[in-house]
Amino acid sequence: MESGSDDAPERPPEPRGSMRYQDPGSTTPRPPTVAEARQRDKARRAREAAEQFAALQRENAEKRAATGKKVLMGSVAVVGVVGAIALGYQVLHEDTVSATCVADGSNQVVPDSYCSSGYAGTGGLFIFAGSPYRYYYGGSNGGIGTTARGGTLELPKGTTGKTSSGSSISRGGFGSSSHGSSGS
Repeated sequence: MESGSDDAPERPPEPRGSMRYQDPGSTTPRPPTVAEARQRDKARRAREAAEQFAALQRENAEKRAATGKKVLMGSVAVVGVVGAIALGYQVLHEDTVSATCVADGSNQVVPDSYCSSGYAGTGGLFIFAGSPYRYYYGGSNGGIGTTARGGTLELPKGTTGKTSSGSSISRGGFGSSSHGSSGS
């Protein structure tokens, strides 16, 4: 029999370069190398720069959104004001003017019937040269026999003339008319 070799089990040899368990409480980590420290600092600075850039982008987006809302509100306000002005102008702007029948050349006010018939009871005498009476638009007059003042012999564009009898006269030219629609 051989001496003492049977009593102890044989251990396999430990491979070279292997590490056994290290207790975190008793082992101290090795200090980082200069390259590792530089790389760690570089990564930290890149993270911080990315965070700052993202914060700046969020801030700019918020400013753009706030400015966009202000511009939209300002535009709505401008459109509202313009609409109110247009409505007021439409309500206050009269598109009818008074039409008074006058003798051509003297602007002496005569009855409206003279302008509608073209002559004043000439007893069958027809004047070929045209009517001696015309409408005088706007201005003021004191009634039949007075002289009309402050107006014009041409109907202003875009308006309708109204006689004292309620007839309406629209601008001359093709399709011109003189209606006898009495009323208010």
